[in-house]
Amino acid sequence: MENELEQLVLRKAQTWLDGPYDEDTKKQVKYLMENNMNELVESFYKDLEFGTGGLRGIMGAGSNRMNVYTVGAATQGLANYLKRCFAGEPIRVAVGHDSRNNSRMFAERVADIFASNGFTVYLFDALRPTPELSFAIRELECQSGVVVTASHNPKEYNGYKAYWTDGAQVTAPHDRNIIEEVAKITDIRMIRTGEHAENIRPLGEEFDERYLNKIHELSLSPESVARRHDLKIVYTPLHGAGVRLVPASLRKFGFTNITVVPEQAVVDGDFPTVESPNPEERKTMSMAIELGRKVEADLVLATDPDSDRIGVALRDRKGGYVLLNGNQTLVLLLSYQLTRWSELGRLDGKQYVVKTIVTSLMANAVAGRFGVKCFECLTGFKYIAKIIRELEGRMKYIGGGEESFGYLAGDYVRDKDGVSACSLAAEAAAWAMDTLGMTLFEWLQDLYVKYGFYREGLVSVVRKGKEGAEQIQRMMVDFRAAPPKTILGSPVVKINDFKSLESLDVKTGCKSPIEQDASNVLQWFTEDGTIVSVRPSGTEPKIKFYFGVKAALPSVDDYDRVSAELDGRIETIKKELKLE
Repeated sequence: MENELEQLVLRKAQTWLDGPYDEDTKKQVKYLMENNMNELVESFYKDLEFGTGGLRGIMGAGSNRMNVYTVGAATQGLANYLKRCFAGEPIRVAVGHDSRNNSRMFAERVADIFASNGFTVYLFDALRPTPELSFAIRELECQSGVVVTASHNPKEYNGYKAYWTDGAQVTAPHDRNIIEEVAKITDIRMIRTGEHAENIRPLGEEFDERYLNKIHELSLSPESVARRHDLKIVYTPLHGAGVRLVPASLRKFGFTNITVVPEQAVVDGDFPTVESPNPEERKTMSMAIELGRKVEADLVLATDPDSDRIGVALRDRKGGYVLLNGNQTLVLLLSYQLTRWSELGRLDGKQYVVKTIVTSLMANAVAGRFGVKCFECLTGFKYIAKIIRELEGRMKYIGGGEESFGYLAGDYVRDKDGVSACSLAAEAAAWAMDTLGMTLFEWLQDLYVKYGFYREGLVSVVRKGKEGAEQIQRMMVDFRAAPPKTILGSPVVKINDFKSLESLDVKTGCKSPIEQDASNVLQWFTEDGTIVSVRPSGTEPKIKFYFGVKAALPSVDDYDRVSAELDGRIETIKKELKLE
């Protein structure tokens, strides 16, 4: 079988040597054929799939790699679909990219192909945050857009995300239809290039101002910022696209004491100062936190390479820095927005917020306290954007996000936005100091006393290869056939199955429909308020387990004790589910 696969790969690689590919690509393929069969197999054993979120893969030569040919096929397929959907209309698209190696080259290839297909193309003149691409689609009335990014993946990766007319990533039925069109591009000679360069129009700093002005409209406490303008902020762009616009947005809000981590302000797709450019990891944030210690920063902020995710570290009472998880950041930003909207008299029962089904239930509690509807959706910001789209003109979106460090305030962008989130986090810190006499971390503790201490955990179980994928599917089958009867000794009282879109009341056996898109996700709810969610990843060979536990926090003085108790509960759940 292995020999058969190698022979198939060799034949496929030979077509690249014989085909109309550039000489550098052919050299790379020839080298692999003669020196590295394992890598050749990885590069050619399948075609890089255009999935519901676009492309993502390791860069290199081959049909299963990110290169100008796989990017080209994706773009021509998308172009063909746009011509189908908007027949007879002038088509406009926006194209952006992050700091990754080859991102500019890929973005220019995308722009070239769109222009060659007769579209007007707005191409950013250099790297930009992904949310600004979403903003550009809406602001310039484009039918579609593409951003070249692999988010916070390792440096070997790059990716390609496709957006629709509302500035959101494509959803059904467009995602499936685009996939079908991309699959029809079976020969690179079907890709149109080198025509109508005059159709490409650059977007520069003048357009950035339109984006920054829109973010500034989110400001809720300018008086507090004026009084606390010298709040000490340390920021790191992690070598990425937030390097210019995050500090610019903070300054526009009125902050004057911003220190950018100099080593990480260097735009570099090799991400030389970190193992992984992911602000979720304390190791990645360590350089910024260390600088924060030196300057005694009130707030340490980070964005990932395409500046859609936000990392936040807050100083505690002992002078150390606590790295917030995505749930805590969301709860703080949501609490700040709702508090100020209420104080400013803006709430009239027609506002709403959105969170994903695996994000902390504390968000529901906060929204409920203010009489604001909290909608839930599947994991992924395109589903949050879908709710915003469906409610447009009927209700007002305030903010929302997901546990994986994404937040969006306002609806002028339809993807998570690290630029606006950083500005709001800084403004919340200034407001808390100015009006409550608290740091942001002290306010978070106070919110736990008020709403209950919600604690979340996450375990990702990796199972690689074809066999691993089968194991993951088998785990889901087994969990459906025999779900746990108790968790932490508390009976499971409700099971949500997003594959069958049914919610089961375990005591009565009654089932009720779930009004949601279908997805292979299970949730178990216990009598004492514990929740466990199980979700196979759609992009990686892993299955994720999300844990949510809750306890009363009598006072801030009990924080450390209750925090340790809740962490202990999460560890016990892992053992009960045999995840350790």
